[in-house]
Amino acid sequence: MFEKILVATDTLSFCDAKVRTAAAIAAREGATLCLLHVLESTSSIYRNFVADFQTGAEILATPEYQQTVKEALDRNCESVLKKCKAHEIEIALGYPWEEILKRAKDKGAQLIVLGPHTGEAEQKGVVRARGSIGGTLQGVITHERCPVMIIQHPVSEERLNFQNVMVCVDFSESCRHALEFAKKLAHHYGSRLFIFHARAPLAAAEARPSASPAAAGELIKKLEKFCEAVTDNMPYETHLAKDREPFSEILKFAFDQNIQLIAMGSHTKEKGPKFHVGSTVEDVSLRAECPVVVVTDPKALRGMAV
Repeated sequence: MFEKILVATDTLSFCDAKVRTAAAIAAREGATLCLLHVLESTSSIYRNFVADFQTGAEILATPEYQQTVKEALDRNCESVLKKCKAHEIEIALGYPWEEILKRAKDKGAQLIVLGPHTGEAEQKGVVRARGSIGGTLQGVITHERCPVMIIQHPVSEERLNFQNVMVCVDFSESCRHALEFAKKLAHHYGSRLFIFHARAPLAAAEARPSASPAAAGELIKKLEKFCEAVTDNMPYETHLAKDREPFSEILKFAFDQNIQLIAMGSHTKEKGPKFHVGSTVEDVSLRAECPVVVVTDPKALRGMAV
């Protein structure tokens, strides 16, 4: 399903969960893995000055220093990288999200694997945008059409069989693309597909027409109709959450059903190409035990074999 995978890490002291997960998927798929580390600047003006990962001192990012960083990554991640059919390690200098997008395009990556940043960067005094899932993830998801897998916790290789896949649907166009991605994944892995709609909560003083059996039945019909055009007679289950916070309902369902991957669509504006992550995607990504894949654009699925 994946032939080229890009994983970016800001961790140089050990091989982190996102690199291990990306390498395990690449090994299983026979895919080429590109491991990228972006040297973030300590200055907003002089971008070629960085904090030495060993001493913390501000230094010039010379080719020799970049080679030292590359060797550290190779040494720390050797045991997982050697399992891949092919891999490469690249060091870049600049804004992380921009460099990730550039490398993903250059490499023809079909999947980008990232994680909320470790905090190592802030400890070294680098300048970066802030957000609850980190400026890098925000930047990549809001500009990239390629599926982005978010890894918050270590994932065992057994759970990377993706036998139970959940798709969160709010009837938006990006959720349709997320469903298409999940369908391809389910075909490839023989997964059980759960399609889930979590309604936004209503204030206590408001009427709750959606709580009636008839209204819930209509919503299930709407969900089934939304799925029909994508699933192509593929078996799936639809589930409707209660009127509580969507992210908490998603996480509860994922735990109860032993979900091994959650697919979501990022939000889109009504006009123009700009995307934004959305609070539910952020909340789920930060708390989910399993990988979360965010999909926005149908072009991301082109050339992705089943």
